[in-house]
Amino acid sequence: MNIVELNKIAFGNKDDIVLIAGPCVIESKEQALEIGRLTKDIADSLGIPYVFKASYDKANRSSYNSFRGPGLKEGLRILAEIKEELKVPVVSDVHGTDQIEEAAKVLDIIQIPAFLCRQTDIVFSAAKTGKVINVKKGQFMAPLDMKNVVDKIREAENENILLTERGASFGYNNLVVDYRSFAIMRSFGYPIIFDGTHSVQLPGGAGTCSSGQREFVPYLSRAAAAVGIDGLFLEVHTDPPTAKSDGANMLYLDDLKQLLKDVLEINNVAKKYK
Repeated sequence: MNIVELNKIAFGNKDDIVLIAGPCVIESKEQALEIGRLTKDIADSLGIPYVFKASYDKANRSSYNSFRGPGLKEGLRILAEIKEELKVPVVSDVHGTDQIEEAAKVLDIIQIPAFLCRQTDIVFSAAKTGKVINVKKGQFMAPLDMKNVVDKIREAENENILLTERGASFGYNNLVVDYRSFAIMRSFGYPIIFDGTHSVQLPGGAGTCSSGQREFVPYLSRAAAAVGIDGLFLEVHTDPPTAKSDGANMLYLDDLKQLLKDVLEINNVAKKYK
């Protein structure tokens, strides 16, 4: 297993699970900072390494009128301030090769969205920055196909690779997690992340936006920990029903600590199988 190091964080260390968490999208600097601070306090209390996540632009919304966020310039400025104030790494997703140069100046991890994971130019250009690259497995992809994505990143001479499982299409407006994919993608030699909140998303399930089933987040996350993961990706919010994006599948911050405790306990049993 290739250990991916980021500051003092090590993805792939079998003793640790790294938490990647934050709101779906930046709604305001103040709110994003509050969520980040509360999440960091929880992670610190449990000894869990923490990376803050939030999107500066939700470019793949169902409706043209859906809230997208502050955009590249303002979003990166906010992420830079959160990074400095909380003293944590930050990750966000890029949506085109024209964003990568600016994003790399701020982001510690560049995330490739699931819908773009097959796009050679964006994957290769992101990898050329030398940053840690987190690739979300497309809902339309078999886990074995992610080996081709890994090879594109390695072609750019970058070994800082994270692979994230976020569910596969299962009929209309529904996703399912095939836990075989963890073992298959782990066989490529890089750390595996589980996206516990997007995996319960119902894409387009509310007509002009996605719906979700947040009540299943703990079950799927605990199962992922039992199989063996190196990181847990969660979208969290102080009040998900009022969130401007993905509220139906985001986790209440009040429920985060207990879930992480459960995941840590399971990891302590399962880590020898990583």
